[in-house]
Amino acid sequence: MADKKSEAKVKGLDSRELKFPETLYIRDIEDRVFQGIVLECIRSIEGVAPVEGSFIASIFTPSTQESIKGITIEQDLKQQSVGIRVEVNICYGASIPEKAEELQTKIAEEVTRLTGLHVSSVHVVFKHVVSLEESNILSNQTLSVEGKTLREGAAEDEYSEEF
Repeated sequence: MADKKSEAKVKGLDSRELKFPETLYIRDIEDRVFQGIVLECIRSIEGVAPVEGSFIASIFTPSTQESIKGITIEQDLKQQSVGIRVEVNICYGASIPEKAEELQTKIAEEVTRLTGLHVSSVHVVFKHVVSLEESNILSNQTLSVEGKTLREGAAEDEYSEEF
């Protein structure tokens, strides 16, 4: 009998009168996503190349650390922003101020476009001067992250229209 009375009350209620708590939307973006974006930005700019790690450094780097050498990400969830520190090599003869500005602008635009987050800072550190030949080798070298290999053109190799 009590069930029929409660059913009658529920049927008489207008759902617009009910107050529901606001929905909370959460979006987490792992640091390795930002690192991948930054790595592609570095590779798209002529005259700069990513800093490569040595074999010894890879041995002493904890396996739980999911990072690409020379790209550090700091996320501020309250401000919905991200700070980026990137270490690169530069080709001899390239203008450091011009390449720094080009790289900073490219990284800020791409990270904002792809993630929707504000880029609070892009700190570029030039580690070494390399020849043009060395830069081309470094840009095409295979990077290893968590046992997975990343290299330029890997997406084209993996996915094709052929069945």
